[in-house]
Amino acid sequence: MERKRTNTEKLVITAILIALEIILTRFVGISTPMLRISFGFLPMVIVAMYYGPIWGGGAYALADVLGSLIFPTGAYFPGFTVSACLTGIIYGLFLHKRKVTVGTALAAVIAVVLGINLLVNTFWLTLILGKGYMAMLPARFIKELLCVPIDTALILVLSKATRRIFQPAV
Repeated sequence: MERKRTNTEKLVITAILIALEIILTRFVGISTPMLRISFGFLPMVIVAMYYGPIWGGGAYALADVLGSLIFPTGAYFPGFTVSACLTGIIYGLFLHKRKVTVGTALAAVIAVVLGINLLVNTFWLTLILGKGYMAMLPARFIKELLCVPIDTALILVLSKATRRIFQPAV
């Protein structure tokens, strides 16, 4: 008989993954005003993959707010919190309770990279930086295009590496 994880267990694991997201994003990532390259999304993919879109969206939004408050890199902008929440939801919708294959991982990454990172976040940056949307799009497009195969491969490796840990306890 399998035992499902309690909400307390989920909460503790999610809190640890939020802390890991903040560390990876703020200290390991490379950040410029227009581009950010980091592996901070990986802990949030774990939350979304194993606990679903609601947990994934909430955890990613909370990680964004806490990261901005604890280690500010500029003024807090709520648009990026909305983007983070949507990213967690998308990963959860594509990866939760499904076998993570190249196709599902690629679909999730394309939805996030093109839908959120490229289109929505570029819009937020136009509001913050005062630059034209179309002026910023080409550089961001190249970066996001390069991220698709890398992020897809990382999700596949992460799924395989964490499968045994996150299976329901017996």
